[in-house]
Amino acid sequence: MKELGLTRMVKIEVVVRAADAEVVRELLLTADVTGWTSLSGVSGFGHHGSHEGRLIFNDRSGLVMVIAVLPDQQAGSVIAGLRQLLTDRPGVMFVSETWVSRPEYFSRQPR
Repeated sequence: MKELGLTRMVKIEVVVRAADAEVVRELLLTADVTGWTSLSGVSGFGHHGSHEGRLIFNDRSGLVMVIAVLPDQQAGSVIAGLRQLLTDRPGVMFVSETWVSRPEYFSRQPR
């Protein structure tokens, strides 16, 4: 992939209750992650049964997926924080290698 001009990074995807999504975003902000994408109304099936993708009563009753891409050196602390968060809350975390074309979008530039 390097020969294509791409840079290796880490992608973290977390699915949590909508009420817990802000905690995930705060953790990313505290870890100096430069950005993320939040998808609300996520549907699926797992340990806690079936979840529909529609918002039933409000924006805090469904599931949210938060996706972040970050450099390797930041991943350890973010993963540790999310694992701690998920010890007592429902949710799942997926961590994978990804390749990006604009690495400067995913790390703070020295000033």
